[in-house]
Amino acid sequence: MSNTKRYPVGEDGSVTGIGSGAPRNRPDIGRLLLIAGCVLLLGAALAIGFWRQYVFHAETIATADQPRERVLNARTAPVRANSGIVSVRLPAVTQAFTQANIYARASGYISRRAVDIGSAIKTGQLLVAITAPEVDHQIAQAEGTLASVQAVLERATANRDLAQDTWNRDSRLVQQGDLSEHVGDTDRLNLEARIAAVAVAAANVQAQAAQLNVLRQQKAYQIVLAPFNGVITQRNVDVGDLVQADATSGTFLFTVMETDTVRIQLYVPQGEAFGVAPGVEAVLRVPEIPDRTFPGTVTRTANALQLDTRTLLTEIDVPNPDQALSPGLYCTVELKIPRKTPSLIVPSDALIFNRNGFSVGVVEDGITRIRQVNVVRHFGTTVEVNRGINDGDQVILMPPVDLTDGHRVSVRPATTKS
Repeated sequence: MSNTKRYPVGEDGSVTGIGSGAPRNRPDIGRLLLIAGCVLLLGAALAIGFWRQYVFHAETIATADQPRERVLNARTAPVRANSGIVSVRLPAVTQAFTQANIYARASGYISRRAVDIGSAIKTGQLLVAITAPEVDHQIAQAEGTLASVQAVLERATANRDLAQDTWNRDSRLVQQGDLSEHVGDTDRLNLEARIAAVAVAAANVQAQAAQLNVLRQQKAYQIVLAPFNGVITQRNVDVGDLVQADATSGTFLFTVMETDTVRIQLYVPQGEAFGVAPGVEAVLRVPEIPDRTFPGTVTRTANALQLDTRTLLTEIDVPNPDQALSPGLYCTVELKIPRKTPSLIVPSDALIFNRNGFSVGVVEDGITRIRQVNVVRHFGTTVEVNRGINDGDQVILMPPVDLTDGHRVSVRPATTKS
């Protein structure tokens, strides 16, 4: 017999034994290695994914935290100095250079009217004639009275001369003792009385002559003459009308205007008033005459601003030899005012507006410098400023909202229009 042991075999083919001496099942080593390899691969994949996510996040944060390191590609435009003349347009109304309202200085009836509305007149031309027969009678009476007092003066003068001769003769006789002193005193006093009578008569003649001159002046007032060259713009009387001569309520006859030169009154705002002075050029335009301008000159100013409006009253004279302009026209006047303060022109696209007001970005050696500016006037595509920048500065057009001082800028060349 052999010594080999035999163990029972189970239904599944496994060897079974009885007691503690039976052999145990051992794990499959290949399977364990496969599992370990899968775990390592999965860990490596997760580590790579986490690393890539970390790097992307770090780059995003670095990009967000470093905007100032970004170079701005921008277009620029130069700042240019404004002209030395300020053009200001203001509304106005034309006026006659000289205007006079003619009143009656003599009472009577209109016997003749030589002009009408629109008549061109010359200095000294007859306008109307007034008839007043009673004035003629008063003049005749005054002339007669004057002749009477002149006769009295002549008689008084003759008596004075006679008394003078008598006194001259008797005064020597009194000194010689041939006449009494009583006779001498009588002759002397008589001479003094005659001298006084001459003075009275002369005063009467002067008074009567003055009265006659008054009447003759009233007679002269019956002829109303034109005071200057011009045109009749208003007529209030006709032939046969009764007119009254009175200092306060005399009859209003005519309105005469001189239109060879048109006068304009303007109220210039305080911002432009500092340069307004006599001699400043002006240009008048009338909407109904679009193809023509009328040059003029500032002739005088009020030299003081009105307290309620802060404006300067200014008068302008415009020559009107062909009578193209009429008083009362609505017009616009452009004043060519010499500039008293510096002025610069900046494109409107360069303005930055925030809580600090207006500013612009100026490029200096590739770096942005934010400059506060004071905007004086808007012209649409450009604005006028008077401080903050200099002539020739390069300003950034269409600046971004986050533009700050010290930003690096790459100037893009300007495109030329074909």
